[in-house]
Amino acid sequence: MNKIPNRQVICETLMEHAATDKDIVVLCSDSRGSASMTPFSKEFPEQFVETGIAEQDLVSISAGLAKCGKKPYAASPACFLSTRSYEQCKIDCAYSNTNVKLIGISGGVSYGALGMSHHSAQDIAAMSAIPNMRVYLPSDRLQTKCLVEALLADEKPAYIRTGRNAVEDVYEEGNVPFEMDKATVVCEGSDVAIIACGEMVKPAKDAAALLKEQGISATVLDMYCVKPLDRDGIIKAAQNAKAVITVEEHSPFGGLGSMVAQVVGAECPRKVINLALPDAPVITGTSKEVFDYYGLNAEGIAKTAAEAIK
Repeated sequence: MNKIPNRQVICETLMEHAATDKDIVVLCSDSRGSASMTPFSKEFPEQFVETGIAEQDLVSISAGLAKCGKKPYAASPACFLSTRSYEQCKIDCAYSNTNVKLIGISGGVSYGALGMSHHSAQDIAAMSAIPNMRVYLPSDRLQTKCLVEALLADEKPAYIRTGRNAVEDVYEEGNVPFEMDKATVVCEGSDVAIIACGEMVKPAKDAAALLKEQGISATVLDMYCVKPLDRDGIIKAAQNAKAVITVEEHSPFGGLGSMVAQVVGAECPRKVINLALPDAPVITGTSKEVFDYYGLNAEGIAKTAAEAIK
C-alpha cells in the first residue's frame, strides 16, 4: 500500500530540479506543512516565499515573480486558493497568460471533519471557467511526477488539485503511460465507459474488475486533464460503450460530468450518469467514509454501471 501523498511527490520533483534551476520558486500561504513543502523551504530557503495566511497575495506575488522570469509554484489549500484568490487567479495569472502553477492541496473532502468551509467541491468548475487556465487532477503519485515534469517544461498557467492523503497506485513504477493533455486508458472494454479524475480513478479501476466478474466489460479513462479536456478520448470511449459513467470528487454541477455530457451529447449520444458529491454539505467523516456513503467507491461505481446497461 502506497504511503506517499501526491503533494509530497510534487515537493520531491520540484526539489530535484530546483538544485540546478534557480528560477524555480515555491510559495506557500502558511501551508508549507500541509503542502509537504517544508523540505523544499529548508533545502532552498532562497527559492521559497512564505506569504502567511494571505492567498490573494500568494497568487499576485507569484504572478509578479513569473513576470521577472521566475517559475513560481504556489501551494495553498484548494478550498481557499480557488475561492479567496479567484480574482487573482483570473486576472494576474490567466488573463495575462502568466507562468504560475497553482497547487490546490487537500482538495475535495480531504479535510474531512472540518466541513464545508474546508471542502473544495467547486474548484474544477470555477478554475475551468477561466480562459487560459488549465486544470489537472493527477490520479496517483506516479502520474503526479509525470505531470509536474511536464509542467516544468512549459510557461503557461495551470491549476493542479491533489488530495491530502496517500492514494493507492493506479499505475506501476517504470510503466506509467503519460501523454500531456491526453486521457490515459486504464483498461478497455465494450459495455460501459467509466471516466474518472483524481482520487476517483482507482475506485473506477477496481469497479472495472468487479464488473468483469459479472461478465461486464468496462473501459476506464483517467481524465487527469480536465482542461484541456481530451474530447477525442471521450468520443472513442463512448462510441464503444452502451453507457458512460463519470466519477468525480466534486459538485454535480460544472465539473467533469458536465463536460463529458456536453461532448457525448454532441458527438455520440449515449446515456451519461454522473457520480459526484451531492449539492449539499457532505457528511462528516474521512475521505473514505464520505466516498463510501455516497457510492463513490468501487462497489457503488460498479452497481451504477451495471444498472446503466440493463
